[in-house]
Amino acid sequence: MSDNLTRPTGEDVSAFLAAVEPPRRRDDALRLAALFEEATGWRPALWRGGIVGYGQYDYRYDSGRSGRFLATGFAPRKAATVVYIMPGYGDFADILARLGPHRLGKSCLYLSSLERVDLAALRALIRAGLDDLARRWPVSGG
Repeated sequence: MSDNLTRPTGEDVSAFLAAVEPPRRRDDALRLAALFEEATGWRPALWRGGIVGYGQYDYRYDSGRSGRFLATGFAPRKAATVVYIMPGYGDFADILARLGPHRLGKSCLYLSSLERVDLAALRALIRAGLDDLARRWPVSGG
């Protein structure tokens, strides 16, 4: 497997979350941590780049490149909280329509605040993303 730059750090997730600034983003991160743990059934691991990850998967592309990456997770950033759904959001338009205000990247969902987000829709999105990922590669809880 290749050596990904994004990998678990072994650092304490609780300490990381307690230090998130500003306080509004910290509150969102703590709520997301509980939601992700409930949705996945897995304990979090802190990954490089300040990503709180849940589970992991091993992949091998047709090119031969292989590696291990987090299955799902989030990163509290100053401008927005980033939610990672692997391998992306292509087939989830129905769930995204219920979610509330957000912006999309390929595998990134940007949420400026959880206050206007439908948390049931977010939970469904996390599960749908994990189910989609598991159809492509082996997924484990850590």
